Amino acid sequence: MKIMLDTNVILDIALDRHPFVESATTLLQTARRINCMLFVTATTITDLYYVTRRAKGHTIALDFIVDLLEFVDIAGVDREVISRALRSEVIDFEDAIQESAAKMQNVDFIVTRNVKDFANSTVETYTPESFVQVYKGT
Repeated sequence: MKIMLDTNVILDIALDRHPFVESATTLLQTARRINCMLFVTATTITDLYYVTRRAKGHTIALDFIVDLLEFVDIAGVDREVISRALRSEVIDFEDAIQESAAKMQNVDFIVTRNVKDFANSTVETYTPESFVQVYKGT
């Protein structure tokens, strides 16, 4: 199973955002237990660095990214991904890029705290909590 993690889920962990960090951490534990391949987009990495650096500093931001790369793959964002995102039914352009990159990687699900932002997505979307509920017994 392949899962695209939305930027907000990763930021919840990086910034220790309560109460969201608990469900994001449980999501990662569940995904690892059931042997999911996890993806983030290349743009998530740059956004993650920018936001985390501003909140916690350069070194902590880079250390977090190094640790993250131990268990996630990077979905590229190239001309084709951008072109598909421009034609996507997903309203928010950043989310459309994530959906487009997910499709290019044949991802099964997108996990985000903002499911409504992916309402028009053709990729099935879960919150961290709903994903864990569905797959906790698997």
